[in-house]
Amino acid sequence: MALQLRLDKYLADMGMGTRSEIKTWIRKGRVKINGEICNKPEKKVTIKSDEVYFDETKVIYMEYLYFMLHKPVGVVSATMDNVSKTVLDLIKDKQGKDLFPVGRLDKDTEGLLIITNDGDLAHQLLSPKKHVDKVYYAKVKGKITEDDKEAFSIGVDIGEDSRTLPAKLIIIKSDEISEIELTIQEGKFHQVKRMFEAIGKEVIYLKRLSMGGLGLDQGLAPGEYRELTQEEIRYLKEINK
Repeated sequence: MALQLRLDKYLADMGMGTRSEIKTWIRKGRVKINGEICNKPEKKVTIKSDEVYFDETKVIYMEYLYFMLHKPVGVVSATMDNVSKTVLDLIKDKQGKDLFPVGRLDKDTEGLLIITNDGDLAHQLLSPKKHVDKVYYAKVKGKITEDDKEAFSIGVDIGEDSRTLPAKLIIIKSDEISEIELTIQEGKFHQVKRMFEAIGKEVIYLKRLSMGGLGLDQGLAPGEYRELTQEEIRYLKEINK
């Protein structure tokens, strides 16, 4: 049976306004279904076949939403915060409800962050059992050595019950300020910073480059975002099947 929703809920789910606001607008004749004005908020809309317009703009119902955000430094990976701006505050045209970041990046870390309301996909990407690669670029105080690479490859002690899972460390530059690329398959609290602290180094800049093979769009400046393409969504959903 085709999914049906009340007209006011349909529009509210797509972020057009609050239910009370939408009911008022519907009664004022601002909404059309299949080309005809509908002034009944309770009117049932068939998701797959009915066409809904609000002020002559077509409103397409999407159950799940997926955004790629280039998280900037200074913004927290949370749905709400009483002190700092959150990543959701950056999604200006957010349609629908209950968006959340998939995992978190520290406030002073930038890079790829997926924003969605698809809980199943988030679980697939975040579950340690799924071994989803997360790739970071970092600048580190101190010279990174082949011994450090070896230590990361077998896991390091960051003060928890067990060592980290094996990680792949690529040395881009080894100097007083080193540059590296690190691939991990976990998401422990401050994990990258703690891993380098465990070998006596300090991360001074950190950026997530990719997650699950999905790379950050180089056209996105910090704070900018875009919707994921259908191909990208399919790719993420098929990673662990």
